[in-house]
Amino acid sequence: MLWEALGAARDLGRVHQIAAVLVRYGFGGLVQRIGMASALERAGKALHWREPEDLARLEPPARVRRVLEELGPTFVKLGQILATRGDLFPPEWIAEFGKLQDAAPALPFDDLRGQLVEDLGEAPEAVFAELDPLPLAAASLAQVHRARLADGTAVVLKVRRPGIRPVIEADLRLLDRLAEIIEKEMPELARYRPREVIRQFAHSLRRELDFSAEGRNAERIAALFADTPEIVVPRIHWQWTGERLNVQDFIEGIPGRQAGALPDGFDRRLLARRGADAVLRMILEAGFFHADPHQGNVFYLPGNRIAFIDFGMVGRLPEARRFEVATLMHGLVDRDARKVADVLLDWSADSNGDAEALRSEIEAFVDDYHGVALKKLDLGALLADVVAILREHGLALPPDLALMIKAFITLEGMGRQLDPDFDIAGEAAPFLREVLLAHLAPRAIARRGWEALLGGVQMLAGLPQDLGRLLRAARRGKLQLEVDVPALKSFGDRVDRAASRLTMAIVTAALIVGSSIVMTVDRGGGVATLGLLGFVGAVLCGLWVLVSVWRGGR
Repeated sequence: MLWEALGAARDLGRVHQIAAVLVRYGFGGLVQRIGMASALERAGKALHWREPEDLARLEPPARVRRVLEELGPTFVKLGQILATRGDLFPPEWIAEFGKLQDAAPALPFDDLRGQLVEDLGEAPEAVFAELDPLPLAAASLAQVHRARLADGTAVVLKVRRPGIRPVIEADLRLLDRLAEIIEKEMPELARYRPREVIRQFAHSLRRELDFSAEGRNAERIAALFADTPEIVVPRIHWQWTGERLNVQDFIEGIPGRQAGALPDGFDRRLLARRGADAVLRMILEAGFFHADPHQGNVFYLPGNRIAFIDFGMVGRLPEARRFEVATLMHGLVDRDARKVADVLLDWSADSNGDAEALRSEIEAFVDDYHGVALKKLDLGALLADVVAILREHGLALPPDLALMIKAFITLEGMGRQLDPDFDIAGEAAPFLREVLLAHLAPRAIARRGWEALLGGVQMLAGLPQDLGRLLRAARRGKLQLEVDVPALKSFGDRVDRAASRLTMAIVTAALIVGSSIVMTVDRGGGVATLGLLGFVGAVLCGLWVLVSVWRGGR
């Protein structure tokens, strides 16, 4: 299984590390089921299967979190992505994933100097008037240093850790293979869509590794708020920014985690409204939003301004998806159960589930909020409850929507921290109406109709050529029909293994019979020795067959 799927011996050391950590935290059964144990046994690696008592007392979510922390930056980032998937994991799992902190020991500045010289084109001292060798923060992918340009501008340098990309790429290869094996060999975990989650995660992590992409994201958000001076996005200094280095303005303000102790001069209610307006504008107006607006990425500045930093993780919502989101949220605010159920069923159309049961439960859930005043409506909790209903039915949201809902719930929590009477539903209502009206405007309808007409015409224009290729392939006998049935492939693999064992058993029997005949003939010249060698070969083949059968049965 895993041994055959590895394909590259360079990953075997990392496989051993992963397997050892899983075993240590009590997941030895998982290691055996996905084939990691057999791979390591063939490589001569020994695993110790005892489970320490202190780990055995931990609940599974806590043990999984500890595993992710010990396995390093790639797996910590994976856990942070899983923390956004309330549609896949129950609250206790989401809470544990939310505890994962992207922190790492700081590297000495001398370890970064060589890479900085390569990226800057000259010594850092020649570019910056001041550069603090002590980092402001150290994370798994990068660490941040304060500096000052020659003109006095305060900046920060976000420097990627040297050698981190090969480690991440190796982990992503292994995660992709493990997800494929888990989906095939463990049907009870298939509902978590491991391959889809890993694809989303790999795409997001590779974008985070490119610090120039973070700069482009920041500039795109800054352009959205170019006419809104109360929203601040750090300026990117492109002459020194690249894949491994990001130089941007330093933000001097009060971190969001200190919102409960804002000094005099700050209007907490105004800050809550401005923050909500900014995030809703990103999500519903631009369809391009900060996907991780937690308290560490938000600063409050004098003049009741708000600054957003760290745009390494962003979400995207195309126009059609924004209309669906607006329809869903408008249905929740207006207590329109059928509208909410229709949108959720469309989102989970590719999942297997009882549509009528889901519709009935959604309608009963929304009806429970009938008569609740808009100000008292906790829209974040409402979305979380809707996601929980999907999870109970074994349905999953598309990844972009999972990020959006996570950002929305985080937004409401920060708003209520600033203002206990914060009304997220009231703040969202104008944006929802604007999205709905824009989607139904005559010009938008005409544009979508024209695009649909062009697509239909292009399809009809290409139909004769497609039919011609099909007929030519049929005449040449090259018409092929591909049917992928995973169960048959698994059955074929079992047949191959059984045939191999049968072949070895026949060879063993032949060696025994042949050697017995040879041993009865005493003609000298080493004939008896050949018979003895035949018996030795038969014993070895027999042992191989027995071990193979025993391990296969286990």
